[in-house]
Amino acid sequence: MNGLSTEDYLAVPLAERLRPRTLAEVIGQRHLLGPGKPLAMAFQSGQLHSMILWGPPGVGKTTLARLMADAFAADFIALSAVFSGVKDIREAVARAQGSRAHNGRRTILFVDEVHRFNKAQQDAFLPYVEAGLLTLVGATTENPSFEVNSALLSRAAVYVLQPLSPAEMGELLERACRQALPGLDVEEDARARLIGFADGDARRLLNLVEQVATAVRASELRGIDGDFIDHALAQSLRRFDKGGDAFYDQISALHKAVRGSSPDAALYWFCRMLDGGADPRYLARRIVRMAWEDIGLADPRAARIALDAAETYERLGTPEGELALAEAILYLAMAAKSNAGYLAYNAARSFIGGDGSRPVPVHLRNAPTRLMKDLGYGRDYRYAHDEAAAYAAGENYFPEGMPPVEWYRPVARGLEIRIGEKLAHLRELDRLAGKKKD
Repeated sequence: MNGLSTEDYLAVPLAERLRPRTLAEVIGQRHLLGPGKPLAMAFQSGQLHSMILWGPPGVGKTTLARLMADAFAADFIALSAVFSGVKDIREAVARAQGSRAHNGRRTILFVDEVHRFNKAQQDAFLPYVEAGLLTLVGATTENPSFEVNSALLSRAAVYVLQPLSPAEMGELLERACRQALPGLDVEEDARARLIGFADGDARRLLNLVEQVATAVRASELRGIDGDFIDHALAQSLRRFDKGGDAFYDQISALHKAVRGSSPDAALYWFCRMLDGGADPRYLARRIVRMAWEDIGLADPRAARIALDAAETYERLGTPEGELALAEAILYLAMAAKSNAGYLAYNAARSFIGGDGSRPVPVHLRNAPTRLMKDLGYGRDYRYAHDEAAAYAAGENYFPEGMPPVEWYRPVARGLEIRIGEKLAHLRELDRLAGKKKD
């Protein structure tokens, strides 16, 4: 117990007590830590390098950074991009310079939520990463391609961490129960509810186990079932289980209310999910999906409004940003509906998946060299802008011998009415051009 008394040891948060001390104790991330996998190889090689650990909360990003410091006998400096500025970075640099001068030790600079650093802050430590004074280990829940500047990103390997699987969460729960609930019978339905509500987040699972342990001490029970979990944990757990059917039933109801043009029902399910603790960012992603799947080209403004609402939430957060999401839902519910693009895309993907690799017709091939021109590449290609109405009637853009297809069939709603009329007109021009050839 690291020299602590039993009382002091139990006062340490469960997440800290169970933090892995060796790579072998880490649960999950086998695609990175298994034999022959990238991070395992990095540990074995002894070659320390800068990296970005990208993944959702509670999957071990901080733990891996600390294990690296131990494995490479490096000093460890941790910063949070939310609370740190250029001054903190300069202090970290000074510490690293001192460590190198006095004992020759390398320094790992761990930056949690590195995507929150602005360009000036990222530029502040970039020269020291380039010079090898600092080895950067950044942790982020956001796509580093969009949030980390290209100069820094080019000097760091990006490793994608995954949420823990139900089986891995079960293994962690076993460890947690041995520590926090010794001697208690935790029934299978209670375990399933804890794992489902944690939704792949190890830290959240351990926090839930601590809450249960507190409730058990107050009740003096010898066993824990699903009903006890319902009563012991926050009210939001009773509203829906993030890993269970109720959560997915509610998001399904929200999607179907939007598809069914019922704005009040859509608002009801949206607010139910917010009240139950759903992540607004998850809802924002689903709203964008609805715009493309169920409205599509019948009202292209819907996709833009959905994306604007998602961006507004990112800027304002909770609760202010939730209004933008609610208004996007109302717009989507009342917009003209079309799944023509969705069906066309699925049909095309299905055809390609079962078809061979048909060659590109010679007249459609690019001819940047004389050899390609001599081979006939691009010959007889009809430049649409030079044709009447900028349309090369009768031209074929498919591979030769491919059966005729009409995957995209606009519906008679919204903007697709006009799209359908144009498509019908172009097809008539093609028909007439075919008659002329005959």
